[in-house]
Amino acid sequence: MIKIKLPDGSVKEFPQGTTPMEVAKSISEGLARNVISAKFNDATIETVTPLVEDGTLVLFTWKDDEGKKAFWHSTSHVVAQALEELYPGVKLTIGPAIENGFYYDIDLGEQTISEKDFPEIEKRALEIARGKHEYKMRSVSKVDALKLYQTQGNEYKVELIENLEDGTITFCDHDTFTDLCRGGHIPNTGFIKAIKILSVAGAYWRGDEKNTQLTRVYGISFPKQKELTEYLELLEEAKKRDHRKLGKELELFTFSQKVGQGLPLWLPKGAALRERLENFLKKAQKKAGYEMVATPHIGQKELYVTSGHYAKYGADSFQPIKTPKEDEEFLLKPMNCPHHCEIFKHRPFSYRELPKRYAEFGTVYRYEQSGELHGLTRVRGFTQDDAHIFCTPDQLDTEFKDVIDLVLYVFGSLGFENFRTQVSVRDPEHPEKYIGSVENWDKAEKAILNAAMDKGLDYEVVSGEAAFYGPKLDFMVKDALGRNWQLGTIQVDYNLPERFDLTYKGSDNELHRPVMIHRAPFGSMERFVAILLEHTGGNFPLWLTPEQAILLPISEKHEKYAKKVLNSLENDEIRALIDNRNETVGKKIREAEMNKIPFMLIVGENEEVSHTVSVRRHGGEDLGAMPIKDFAELVNKKINSNLKSF
Repeated sequence: MIKIKLPDGSVKEFPQGTTPMEVAKSISEGLARNVISAKFNDATIETVTPLVEDGTLVLFTWKDDEGKKAFWHSTSHVVAQALEELYPGVKLTIGPAIENGFYYDIDLGEQTISEKDFPEIEKRALEIARGKHEYKMRSVSKVDALKLYQTQGNEYKVELIENLEDGTITFCDHDTFTDLCRGGHIPNTGFIKAIKILSVAGAYWRGDEKNTQLTRVYGISFPKQKELTEYLELLEEAKKRDHRKLGKELELFTFSQKVGQGLPLWLPKGAALRERLENFLKKAQKKAGYEMVATPHIGQKELYVTSGHYAKYGADSFQPIKTPKEDEEFLLKPMNCPHHCEIFKHRPFSYRELPKRYAEFGTVYRYEQSGELHGLTRVRGFTQDDAHIFCTPDQLDTEFKDVIDLVLYVFGSLGFENFRTQVSVRDPEHPEKYIGSVENWDKAEKAILNAAMDKGLDYEVVSGEAAFYGPKLDFMVKDALGRNWQLGTIQVDYNLPERFDLTYKGSDNELHRPVMIHRAPFGSMERFVAILLEHTGGNFPLWLTPEQAILLPISEKHEKYAKKVLNSLENDEIRALIDNRNETVGKKIREAEMNKIPFMLIVGENEEVSHTVSVRRHGGEDLGAMPIKDFAELVNKKINSNLKSF
């Protein structure tokens, strides 16, 4: 008999060789019908894998992320079989599950795939799926695995196998199809009821531009046709909300090939929006005791060698800038934290002066590959709402919790109500990825877990996602389309204070090492604006939107009154403008709707006589005529309800 621990903490005994599916049946037939994947002692296994030792078992359904991962990876095998049948001689490489769906990289030789071919691929893949073929894993010797793919002339699989150890190689079979695979499949292909090929793109083998360019086929699948239909509708809505499209329409930002890829240019409206976001956070930070600092856009290479950033990222970053002085090199600033360490070091501090909270909207530069650049979400130059808190170990818990409160204030004021948190810790199997002592890492991870627990956060612990210098608390926000984004991060760092030899004088008159907290509620201004654009569809919170109202005079003779209204609104700090073009009011309203201006104020003879404005809300709601002061009060009341108190 073996003991199996389940997620609810219960432990049950089963005969050795019992499968996860049999465990599910022992719990309930309903669960067994829905289980599609399993994990045993943190290793992904099949639902038919015999369990031969004591351990912890987790069963996954379609509702779980791990279940979806197995579902989509299994579908990639089915699509790969369809591609082999439809495109004879195709060479398969890899086909993993991704956040939404899967892809398979293939070498088509002289053949091509275009959008018109998608229906045929989908049709054949669904025919295969309906066969309810079981996924069967089997171990293969390295010699036999190499022989199979050498015979097929598939140099990609041969390369993969050559890098594997004998005794660790497994194949997955279903129907007439075989693929090199580590495992993690649904019970059979019959679970797959709907398949959609989404796109094709070029992809270099192993991401190296020197290698062969392959064809990457993207797809997604579902256990019900209805879910695919809903997903495709969501995709259409996402296209409408694409921040690149909205940014152009609302004249917020642009890019220039002459300036350079991944270097956004903020237009007047976008720059003003950024400034409002910055001022909003600066105001909250001032209340929380932060001091603003400013650091240069470059630093000596030695600065980043000391911090560890150069060893970690130097090879893939912008290359050093040489000066006329021999052996003198500078780097474009990739991080603000080394600069802030040097600010702390500018004079001795006593424990009575701590914590020191330094904040900066600091622009940093990182060389992202051109194929990875994407609008504002992946750029080469971006501004972080960065801050670093230097505190005593006794102050760490309070300071960390205060930062959590600040992040929650930011989210609440910008309409991000649906989020969860992730405690990102080191990977115990790869200690070489991190700097610093085990003791310091243990203290840092414990501090974050305690704070998250005390604040009642809904969090999960994820191994291997920590920064190289310390663990972190990441905020995962769900947007209006149900997509998850990592927004806001708080990190505990015992290591940089050591590397920069930072000290303060304690109550015992001895020198002690401060603890460092890194935090950025927005993350970066660029990425935050992009996510906010897509979350709101361009309908920003009233306090943030570029123009809060637009005045639409019915004719030229009403422009004078419109200017009077404008002056009155500006005195009440309401952002407004006048559309005095020689166009119909109807056309002006349509364009104001397209520009997502919250309020349209129509002014004509009646309004001028009664000292009122006729108010139309974005979306078509008619609020009728009201005195100018009443409208101003309406706007300010709405703004105050948006902005939470901090």
